[in-house]
Amino acid sequence: MFTDKQNQLLKYNLDGNRVKTRQQGNITLSYLEGYDIIDTANFAFGFGNWSYSVTLLEQVSEELNQNQNRVIGYKAIVSVTVYDLHHKATVTREDVGFGTGIARDYASAHESGAKEAVTDGLKRAFRTFGNQFGNALYDKSQKHVDHNPTQPQQIPQTQSQPHTQSQDPFAPLRQLGLDVVEQNGELVVTGSTYGKQQHIKPLGFRWDARRKVWYQPIGQEAA
Repeated sequence: MFTDKQNQLLKYNLDGNRVKTRQQGNITLSYLEGYDIIDTANFAFGFGNWSYSVTLLEQVSEELNQNQNRVIGYKAIVSVTVYDLHHKATVTREDVGFGTGIARDYASAHESGAKEAVTDGLKRAFRTFGNQFGNALYDKSQKHVDHNPTQPQQIPQTQSQPHTQSQDPFAPLRQLGLDVVEQNGELVVTGSTYGKQQHIKPLGFRWDARRKVWYQPIGQEAA
């Protein structure tokens, strides 16, 4: 039910710049943050073309730690629904998440634990849509994570991508799900540019902090 462009995007390697790490004992865990998952869903499927619901949220544990803080555990079951562009077909995925709230007072511990459980459930449900939603991180070799930000990802050409890099100087950006459009005498990069500046800047674009866009005057395109 997805478009060719959406299918291509979902097959891309995960940009290593999006990956965060944390220590859990002697193990280093890799993960994507909740806001990143939501931004990716908005970009891949469109605002209003996906939704989620919490079908279960319950407390599963409670204890005091050595600092006399409340440690409260929550479990959440989260269901994600993605619609096609005409809202005539849907795909629904569901998974379970866990969260721990640690605080001196009950209210803060409950709030933190519940929120973390819902976010974890949302992330786990979305990962079934592939690399862009963190599924690549479950492979210990992380072969589908692009850890070399200086090299653009090589995406097979499809009928919806007729230009080769020699014909189109901005092909590397289009391979990353971005586009270049003409606006008021400038070329402007559109799409989710977060974490992709290492691909954009070498092609002659400059960052305008006021407008929050990457741009270049027409006629100064990279060769």
